[in-house]
Amino acid sequence: MGISYSSPLSPSLSTTTLNITHSSLFPCTSKANPGTISDSTFSHTNNISLNNLQKPTKKFGSFYYCSHNTTCLGSKIVPLKCFDKVREMETQEGIAQKPTIDIHGIDEELVQKMVDDALVWSSLHGLVVGDRSVQRSGKVPGVGMVHAPFSLLPVTFPESYWKLACEVAPIFNELIDRVSLDGKFLQDALSRTKKVDAFTSRLIDIHSKMLEINKSEDIRLGLHRSDYMLDEQTKLLLQIELNTISSSFPGLSCLVSDLHRSLLKYYGEHIGLDSSRIPGNTSVDKFAEALAKAWTEYNNPRALVLVVVQPEEHNMYDQHWLCAALKERHNVRTIRKTLAEIDKDGEILPDGTLLLGGKEISVVYFRAGYAPTDYPSEAEWRARVLMEQSSAVKCPSISYHLAGTKKIQQELAKPNMLERFLENKEDIAKLRKCFAGLWSLDDSDIIKKAIERPDLFVMKPQREGGGNNIYGDDVRTNLIRLQKEGSEEDAAYILMQRIFPMVSPTFLVREGICHKDHAISELGVYGAYLRNKEKVIINEQCGYLMRTKVSSSNEGGVAAGFAVLDSIYLN
Repeated sequence: MGISYSSPLSPSLSTTTLNITHSSLFPCTSKANPGTISDSTFSHTNNISLNNLQKPTKKFGSFYYCSHNTTCLGSKIVPLKCFDKVREMETQEGIAQKPTIDIHGIDEELVQKMVDDALVWSSLHGLVVGDRSVQRSGKVPGVGMVHAPFSLLPVTFPESYWKLACEVAPIFNELIDRVSLDGKFLQDALSRTKKVDAFTSRLIDIHSKMLEINKSEDIRLGLHRSDYMLDEQTKLLLQIELNTISSSFPGLSCLVSDLHRSLLKYYGEHIGLDSSRIPGNTSVDKFAEALAKAWTEYNNPRALVLVVVQPEEHNMYDQHWLCAALKERHNVRTIRKTLAEIDKDGEILPDGTLLLGGKEISVVYFRAGYAPTDYPSEAEWRARVLMEQSSAVKCPSISYHLAGTKKIQQELAKPNMLERFLENKEDIAKLRKCFAGLWSLDDSDIIKKAIERPDLFVMKPQREGGGNNIYGDDVRTNLIRLQKEGSEEDAAYILMQRIFPMVSPTFLVREGICHKDHAISELGVYGAYLRNKEKVIINEQCGYLMRTKVSSSNEGGVAAGFAVLDSIYLN
């Protein structure tokens, strides 16, 4: 995945002066509030009243990027002018939500001291990624490391919404497991997509093969992350997507929380912040525990956990933190291999045992295999089939993988669909409250409205990893093209309500340089689910990931170069 540092408003930015800012860098992010949306604008009955839409409003006064308004003299940074005041907004409960952390009055010299301390802390504590400008940095550990991009201060987040996101995590875990067991639902829901999306089609073919041979997964392990944004107009915490494969940053996300606590411990009195308001983040420990328990359920102490990785991985240290926790706390050994290497060295014994280089594999943990680029040849597809056919625990299995696709997300948002998989009415209501508007492209009414107001929608293909979604006028252009062509290509996409989160000023640090910018944030809540036949061993919330990006950027993703890592300051 490539890195794109410059924003649409600052074409002159170079990779050494890039901007990323607070709070939200994912598929459904937007520019600063291009339109306000009433509660009746989006509903799961697909009724949209464009008359309820107000004209776009501007929340902030004039603002310029660092490359325009700051001068970097060595490590000295001349700050921008103060941001305009951010208005308070009301929560659902009617309680005033305070604006994000006020950075207006923070002294320039104090900011630079905090930046220097943060950079030292990151280097000493392993908050690092591979430097893409250094050859071999994505292949050889210890070569070409640079601090992970981060926000200097945590983002303010209402405690009530934080608790809600944590509360629904186990429910979403259970939902994914139930959906994964309904092979007919997965096949039927993705049948049209299969015809026009070659990558998804190959995944469905693997799933079909597993159904044909009656392959069952007695031990099922899911390490998920559900991503949300807090919509400013509706005051709802809306789900962007549910990741079931390669949920990244469990290792580095908890380090950012520790970094921010460390900074506030020493500087909190000067800037009026309390380090205890940053919630604990145990994502790497919880993920390691889930993997270790799956290894235990497999019941062979000599077996290894296989981590499936990309040939070049600049985010390898996030993965190594997890492997280190497995080794040091659970005495579980891991091995890292690419799909091509698995095809070359892997085999299955008649009893289903997966061997890699003669060593038995108990658990397969995917940190690759979620994008078409992970399968450049048939060798990679053979490796995926080999692992699926084995008796090793897969994280995720092919059925879990498909359950996390955008199309399934859209299907589950249909009226009465959750009732097919869940019984508890209160749980169903909680999940449905988090659903944004989601539609298939065979809905002519919604297509018409999206062409009229493309700024209110996001067009999403069945892809992971960032940089794939369609926004703004491109939504209109692509919808009109699909209508004229009259093909079934529309089945490769879904439409989603565009979420407009609160925009706030923040400090972003990348490549040792601090920038001040408008930003939005996205909250990801990790979840772990482990089941052996009828016994649920783990079903819990496992920490969080906060990502922040400049509000002018549509896309998100830290590894893809759009965002920075962040943490939460509860209010």
